[in-house]
Amino acid sequence: MAISSRFSVAVHILSLLDIEKEGRITSDFIAGSVNTNPVVIRRIMSMLSRAGLVTTSAGVAGAKLARPLEQITLLDVYRAVQVDISDELFSIHSNPNPDCQVGRNIQDTLETAFTRAQNAMEQELSSITMNQVVSDLVRRAAAN
Repeated sequence: MAISSRFSVAVHILSLLDIEKEGRITSDFIAGSVNTNPVVIRRIMSMLSRAGLVTTSAGVAGAKLARPLEQITLLDVYRAVQVDISDELFSIHSNPNPDCQVGRNIQDTLETAFTRAQNAMEQELSSITMNQVVSDLVRRAAAN
């Protein structure tokens, strides 16, 4: 499955939680910033909570970061919002014709290339912290 918008929304949520850290911000507030439904935010927030990136309290509105942004990488966020651990960046079409030389070999050939590309993407995401993302957001906001 290709990367869904859950990933960018999760980064958005974590960024807001840091920038607005003086209080517990609600899913309604976050939804207004993301421009989506609060239900979508609560679903993603639940994924982030299960991954240990945010903390929430039953019956209490809002969430807080579970650890410092320097300790959260984009790879952590990416993995937190994958619906299925077997989700891959690229999908290979199924059932190619085994009587065709291309059809017979395309899946193995693409699997090797796609795995290398996925590994490269994950390596890059692991080198970027949420602190770097928020620092860039703050810098851009100051320039506007």
